[in-house]
Amino acid sequence: MLDLAAVHDLLRSKPSAVAERPFGPDHVVYKIGGKMFAIVADQEDVWFTLKCDPVLSEIVRETYAAISPGYHTNKRHWISIRQDEALPDGEVMRLIDHAYDQVRQKLTRAVKAALLLAEASDAGAR
Repeated sequence: MLDLAAVHDLLRSKPSAVAERPFGPDHVVYKIGGKMFAIVADQEDVWFTLKCDPVLSEIVRETYAAISPGYHTNKRHWISIRQDEALPDGEVMRLIDHAYDQVRQKLTRAVKAALLLAEASDAGAR
């Protein structure tokens, strides 16, 4: 079962992901190109909300009790996850990748180009 630090590490590892706290000190919002793809509650119980394709959202909600419609978000396009033993870490990682990809794919060409340029310069600086 992934702990809170592992969830933050996975989200931070996404290229050009930015962490902000626009909703106050208790929630971290992860964005790509200015668009949210994840919201993580800073609390002992691991709880977070991810962007999700509506069809996949229905499937995972029916499959795992730990996944519910997005809390305080569009219930069709977001899912909330309360980490538990029955939810495999691999599935959580897959859903994080999916959330990131969903948002990145829908960015404008200009934003995508700017991100690629910034990522290339970051890679060159290493």
